[in-house]
Amino acid sequence: MGKIMKVRFLICLLVSLALLLPAIAGQNSAQELPSAPSAARQRSSSQPAPPSGEPAPQSKPAAIDAPARNDATPSTSAQSSDPQNAAPKAPDQASVPQAEAPPADDSITTIRKTVNEVHVVFTVTDKHGRYIKDLKKDDFKIVDDSKPPEEIRSFRSETDLPLQVGLLIDASNSVRDRFKFEQEAAIEFLNQTIHPKYDEAFVVGFDVTPEVTQDFTGNTEKLSIGIRSLRPGGGTAMFDALYFACRDKLMKQPQAGPTRRAIILLSDGDDNQSHVSREEAIEMAQRAEVVVYTISTNLTGASSQGDKILARIAEATGGRAYVPFQITEVANAFGAIQEELRSQYAIGYKPADFRADGHYRTIEILAVNQKGLHIRNRHGYYAPSR
Repeated sequence: MGKIMKVRFLICLLVSLALLLPAIAGQNSAQELPSAPSAARQRSSSQPAPPSGEPAPQSKPAAIDAPARNDATPSTSAQSSDPQNAAPKAPDQASVPQAEAPPADDSITTIRKTVNEVHVVFTVTDKHGRYIKDLKKDDFKIVDDSKPPEEIRSFRSETDLPLQVGLLIDASNSVRDRFKFEQEAAIEFLNQTIHPKYDEAFVVGFDVTPEVTQDFTGNTEKLSIGIRSLRPGGGTAMFDALYFACRDKLMKQPQAGPTRRAIILLSDGDDNQSHVSREEAIEMAQRAEVVVYTISTNLTGASSQGDKILARIAEATGGRAYVPFQITEVANAFGAIQEELRSQYAIGYKPADFRADGHYRTIEILAVNQKGLHIRNRHGYYAPSR
């Protein structure tokens, strides 16, 4: 009888371990990416927000958890919209993605490793602001952390590189009076930019929470319907929307090969509802290797605080900020972005003395064979940490 009892005990133990292992694996997988912000409209007055560092309540499946914060860098709505109060960070993130890819299908084995290769996208213009598109690798000099790279591994023009574009449209009350025109300008941009079966885009409208009105598609008619379905109203959680679009859409979208990721953010830049700060949203864009172009909807004729916030986002991600002074100039800004997306260079290189130590490394790209050229690129990145 003693032997029979021991056998039964061992069988029960093995069954318990078999049931626990999937749950443990799922918990570890869920912790690979930093959490997204809690959706503002999921917070109720009867259920106070959890203290910093504790998980948000999961009673509503639509809620998105707030990221874990360092106690030294608290982030409130007021601090998020004020660049002077936001915790400063270096302007750029490593080109090598530091966040893990989304969980793969059970039938696919995912192998992850640190890749010591940096990819940089840049534009070149002459003194009149015209794009120069016919330069070669030998026309440029790369300086990474004050040293030339060990090896240039790739160089190409991105004129025909497939695009993955996210269109983020501010649908808060603050843009109600010019919303219709902005919708039509955005539709025209997608019609001119997205090539069916080659490029793809998605549409997100946001007030206090982001709403995907059209998921990834190359069908411009579906994208147009997604834009026209937006209705203005509510507060503004711009940083949350940018964070969501980068982490939950672009970072998780499969890529068949080299692909250009970009977000066009149409807003007045005034954020009063976000749960993540401006710098956290920028960092997520950098992790996803997304360039953000911003179009201000302020028509006051003078640079506002919101315009400065939009400029910071664009500069930190290698994009450009546009500030139209008339409503008709919004369409011109979309046209300029379209031209830039088809007028870029991409270079990949192995840095000299590269170490996975979390060190911030600067990037400088110089024109060596022609004078008077202006090169615009992100200014640096963080090496991954072991």
